[in-house]
Amino acid sequence: MQGPLLMLAALGLFALLDANSKLLSGSYPVAQVLMIRQGVMLALLLCARLWRPGLGGELGTQHPWLHLLRAAAMLGSGIGFFMALREIPMAEGYLVYFTAPFLTMALAALVLGETPPRAVWGWSLLGFSGVLVAMAPGLQSGGPLRAYAYAMLGTVSYATVLTINRKLRQEAGVSRLILWSALPGAIVLLPFAWEGWVAPTARDWLALSANGIFAGTSTICLALAFRYANAARLAPLEFSALIWAVGLDVVIWGEWPGVATLVGAAIVICACVMSERAQRR
Repeated sequence: MQGPLLMLAALGLFALLDANSKLLSGSYPVAQVLMIRQGVMLALLLCARLWRPGLGGELGTQHPWLHLLRAAAMLGSGIGFFMALREIPMAEGYLVYFTAPFLTMALAALVLGETPPRAVWGWSLLGFSGVLVAMAPGLQSGGPLRAYAYAMLGTVSYATVLTINRKLRQEAGVSRLILWSALPGAIVLLPFAWEGWVAPTARDWLALSANGIFAGTSTICLALAFRYANAARLAPLEFSALIWAVGLDVVIWGEWPGVATLVGAAIVICACVMSERAQRR
């Protein structure tokens, strides 16, 4: 049960990260929030390796450009979801995120030369139609199309990260993943964060720092989960993220999912499950 439990922990921590970022988004610019997150991750990595040298594996890599591309994609994912969740509930943003497996499959076909079964493409179209069903009421009432576009940017970026992870699967080690994602991101974000800096209160410093803890520990849990269990066993657990999203929407913001969101979620989940089955066949 180690792999599934670590996967559930990672998804819960990611949900807390997104909820915390959504709370902070009304007071602080995206560059500042993400830069502090990256800085805290780097500080935690440094402290951990000072406490136990070599913890988490080597820091060097034979594929620096792939790691830099991964860092850019992670930055795009962070910015996309931060901006999207400013305007839409977490549950709606997560429905867009659930299309990541389909986008990863398309990228794998383009970049890695993998050819999925024809049925998978059909289930992918069904999955995207579920997202459209969930978006329809909001868009018809003049809802924020921009927010959904940001969510799609975050999802495409996340699918890119997953594709690059597969290219880098021979380079094991959590420390390398954290260093090569957090350090370039912090360097790129620093001038933008400095320009629009808003002085945080003591309480908000804790919330901003918590993002780094959530991001770092969720990354570690996710990496370890795939060490103890294969993707086929872990993939269905990703839908637990929707439970977290709906629960946090209700508890923190008092937002209950509408009928269209629930119907769209059912369509997306069904499409993802059937797509996974088609690929295994």
